[in-house]
Amino acid sequence: MKSIKFIYTLFLAILVSSCSEETIDNVQVGTITGTVVTEGNFEPVQNARISTNPATSTVFTDENGEFILKNIPAQEYSVQARKDSLLTQFQGVEITADGEVNVVFEMKPETADNLAPKAPELVSPENNTEGLSRDVTFTWTSEDVDGDDLNYQLEIRNDRNNDVQTYSNISDTTYTVDNLNYGYKYFWQVRVSDSINEDVLSEVNTFSTLEFPKSRIAYVKKINGNNVIFSRDLNENEYQLTSANHNSFRPRKNHRTDKIAFLRTIGSQTHLFTMNLDGSGERQITSNIPVNGFKLDKVDFSWANDGASLVYPNFDKLYRVNATGDGTTQIYSEPDGKFITEVDVSNDNSRMALSVNDADGYNASIYLINNEGQRTNTIISNIQGALGGINLSVDNNKVLYARDVSGFESEDYRQLNSQLFVYNINTQETMNVSDNKPDGTNDLDPRFSPNEAEVIFVNTSNDGISQNNIYSTEINPGTTEENRALLYEDASMPDWE
Repeated sequence: MKSIKFIYTLFLAILVSSCSEETIDNVQVGTITGTVVTEGNFEPVQNARISTNPATSTVFTDENGEFILKNIPAQEYSVQARKDSLLTQFQGVEITADGEVNVVFEMKPETADNLAPKAPELVSPENNTEGLSRDVTFTWTSEDVDGDDLNYQLEIRNDRNNDVQTYSNISDTTYTVDNLNYGYKYFWQVRVSDSINEDVLSEVNTFSTLEFPKSRIAYVKKINGNNVIFSRDLNENEYQLTSANHNSFRPRKNHRTDKIAFLRTIGSQTHLFTMNLDGSGERQITSNIPVNGFKLDKVDFSWANDGASLVYPNFDKLYRVNATGDGTTQIYSEPDGKFITEVDVSNDNSRMALSVNDADGYNASIYLINNEGQRTNTIISNIQGALGGINLSVDNNKVLYARDVSGFESEDYRQLNSQLFVYNINTQETMNVSDNKPDGTNDLDPRFSPNEAEVIFVNTSNDGISQNNIYSTEINPGTTEENRALLYEDASMPDWE
């Protein structure tokens, strides 16, 4: 009887056990399924690490961003999704016996909570500052609450044109910009980036630079093999006007327009350019018909006095071109086929002085023509040796020029004893103004001073390779005193207006 009762009890226990819920070691379990995607575009996130707290098992998402956690004991959990470069996400779930819970994680970039830096505050120069030098140091402040590395960009605009000066990849909050233009009003702004958020801009501040100092003398110096144009102000401060990357020479100033015209080598040609007195606003004037002659460093051109046009030679022809670069017209042709090397237009635009020579630079003459191209006066004709450097006086009564009195002629156009002369058209008398010239030197490229009481010129050794220096001398015939003054060393092609 006891055996039957035992068997019955055992059978009842087995029956109850087979009808109970799924368990592991008598623990009730369920399942967690889910998907991990990126926020916004819902792209699947593969290989995201999925785990729970309290800890159970850990799995990784498949190529569809999906995962499954099986046999999870029934209770409450925090499910974690973690992936490099993405912000870790958590979701709470409750597992019931034989239950299945599905979760979706939308993961953000790990920088999603990163704040943009504060807008830069401009410190220096202060807003509306006037009269700054051409070299300006800009300073500003900026902050980033997340401690990110900041990168700055400085932008500078002006009130004259649409140019934008941009200086990027600045890691400091100070930056110096050199060689701004004289007399410009500038606008500056700073852009900051933390490489995470959108760039942030500062306000726009303004400042202006000092006006270009008054200067009356321009000249040329050699830098890295190129001719470069400089000027001097009344306090003898020197200013570089053209870039050392270009060969620019023979400056000629016009008071009516406050422009300087000059020659520049462009490829194999030489063309006329103009610029402002501070070197800004460069503009090419000639194009189809370049400036040309037997030696380009001897060729000279001239402004019309009103500044509306320029006159220049091209071998045996003379051209006029508008200062705007259009309207090129041939106005004269040398009847003997000689080359026109230099031209100077009179102050009243009524006549022109021409220096002409053969293809070797010799058999030279200087004469005057009127606006109809008729020769009116011959200053000097068909002499031996080099001749040039012509400049008309303001009253049209005198012609200044240089002449090699040695009469020497050679293939390399070397001069042995070039001296300066002033020819009086009314009296037909010639005056030598090189009385005190050192032996073995040449006086070249003369120009009248603005009051015409002096002459500015170049003196150099007659070896043809030594340094050029610019001097001035008084026009005072009959004096025996030394009146030559050294103005600028290692300089040539002076212009004194």
